[in-house]
Amino acid sequence: MLFKGKIKKTIHVEGMSCQHCVNRVKSALESIEGVSNVKVNLESNTAVIKSSTEISDSNIEKVVKDAGYEVKSIEKS
Repeated sequence: MLFKGKIKKTIHVEGMSCQHCVNRVKSALESIEGVSNVKVNLESNTAVIKSSTEISDSNIEKVVKDAGYEVKSIEKS
């Protein structure tokens, strides 16, 4: 679903346990070209990204894995 020209994806991340983890995941996702907004929630172990272009799930999984965490699922909304 597009809203205001943006694509929104919710990423379920495993392995985050503190604010430092949140910051690492946030920085990793912000490094993806086209990502305009990232919100990471430690309690729900999710990250929500907004982008102006389609970001491949494999690209998302790679940057999260490179940061030391695992992607359990990705939902496009």
